[in-house]
Amino acid sequence: MGSHHTPVLLNESLGYLITDRSGIYFDGTLGFGGHSEAILKKLNDDALLVATDVDLDAFNFSKKIFDEEKRMKIYNFNFAQVGPISKIESIKQFTGIFADLGVSSFQLDNPTSGFTYQKDAMLDLRMDKSRAVSAADIVNSFSEEDIANIIYEYGEEKNSRKIARKILERRKISKIESTQQLREIISEITPERFLIKTLSRVFQALRIYVNDELGVLKTFLSDSVSLLQKGGRIVILTYHSLEDRIVKEHFKYEMLDCICPKEFPVCQCDKERRLKILTKKPIVPTESEIRRNIRARSAKLRAAERV
Repeated sequence: MGSHHTPVLLNESLGYLITDRSGIYFDGTLGFGGHSEAILKKLNDDALLVATDVDLDAFNFSKKIFDEEKRMKIYNFNFAQVGPISKIESIKQFTGIFADLGVSSFQLDNPTSGFTYQKDAMLDLRMDKSRAVSAADIVNSFSEEDIANIIYEYGEEKNSRKIARKILERRKISKIESTQQLREIISEITPERFLIKTLSRVFQALRIYVNDELGVLKTFLSDSVSLLQKGGRIVILTYHSLEDRIVKEHFKYEMLDCICPKEFPVCQCDKERRLKILTKKPIVPTESEIRRNIRARSAKLRAAERV
């Protein structure tokens, strides 16, 4: 499995997640099975791991790998469907819920997946190919303002308007259909020393938008907390500031027992405190892990416990 994806912060993830070796766990980002395989090694024979991944390549690979694993149920759903999956499996509550929000090494290295700008491929970026809008649709049909806003909001790229303007100039000449074409457009207006970071931000922005990654994450977090048993843990790995901010703020919100304005003499909101934060600061990879797996360098782990 390591050839497809090296699990990030593996020991730290398991340390926070596993509280009952006979419990029921959920891995919302199965991928190629790295974290799931390690979770199973920690569990007893009467435990259950439910895992899902919207990416069909990852789902098919893991379906074969775990075909004879009786403690595991696998779905080809988005992890925001944790609620419906729990109903299908007649699970009222989970002992632990896990999600690694990174794109797998297989997706990044495989040009047919269309997630990398380093190799030429169709400009797609959809995890779920049934989604209506691809990255090519955005650059070829969205307005200059909308493209600029997407690149700025989801990629935090300060030259978003300059890049959007150049995209519109180029698409008047010919349709932009490949990752190489988009890379060339960005390369023309970006100094060499900033090129890699700019490309990363633009492709990240398009990927987040076409997959609605931030909206999906918010839904997943809200439903996951509702499905955690008391004392159960939720562990999330993020890889950029937008994701991390959402997880941080959601955990903080779930720690509150009142959200009434300060001037209210008596609480009227009926807000319930549902989480205790276990990581005051996010856990990050050690230097040795980063040397072994450079893609771990931006990872942050946050964990919380249901109260």
